[in-house]
Amino acid sequence: MQTKGSTYTIVFALITCVICSAVISIAAVSLKTRIADNRLLDKQKKVLVVTGLMEDGEAISPEEVANRFDANIVARVVDLETGKYVPEDEIDPSTFDQQDELSDPALSRDAPKNPAQVSRLPKHAQVYHVMDGERVNKIVLPVEGKGLWSTLYGFLVLEDDTNTIGGITFYKHGETPGLGGEVDNPKWKAKWEGRKAYDDSGEPAIRVVKGAVGTADVDPHKVDALSGATITSNGVSFLLELWLGDDGFGPYLQSFRDDNGGTEAG
Repeated sequence: MQTKGSTYTIVFALITCVICSAVISIAAVSLKTRIADNRLLDKQKKVLVVTGLMEDGEAISPEEVANRFDANIVARVVDLETGKYVPEDEIDPSTFDQQDELSDPALSRDAPKNPAQVSRLPKHAQVYHVMDGERVNKIVLPVEGKGLWSTLYGFLVLEDDTNTIGGITFYKHGETPGLGGEVDNPKWKAKWEGRKAYDDSGEPAIRVVKGAVGTADVDPHKVDALSGATITSNGVSFLLELWLGDDGFGPYLQSFRDDNGGTEAG
């Protein structure tokens, strides 16, 4: 074949494309298990950090992360509508991915109009129990909703009374550094500890507000707003209102209280 004609150029380009496609496909298949393992490791780290079982930025091996997680945390999948746990032989908590479920029309639904601007809700969600022996000491709930520029993804920790906040973190977002991006600031996150998620009537009540806010015993339902980031601050309030309510984890938390002899939040 002549090497200077258009036919040669086209054939050469086609062969190159086929070879590149084959290499990419082989790499994707071979890395699939590693990618899944890394996603699980990252999730375990986030849960350990927000529950205080690992320092933010602490350098520990993947084996130690897994050991620390397995020794203290139990993952469960819940049906958001009923609030009941899904049997593990139906959905394995170790492989469940809530975001994958959101992309499946059969496993998610249109969300009612909400200020958090969440458009779809999954049928199932994953929660994490921090264990003290056989007793659930804390509950970790995944939360998400719109900020100013992005969707905020995080975890909210509730004590075993399902009302007292034990911690909060936002691990993925695209908010403005120094403004809305301060949702990552440890000093701001520390202000949440001891606040109350619900009011005396059992309605979601925690809010991020402008102005001076007292300590948790004085202002149990208020947290200082982020300076210069009103929309992001409001977004945090809105997403917590959604996920603590009847369309989020409200039925599950009520079921947890019923099963553990608790009372109404408030």
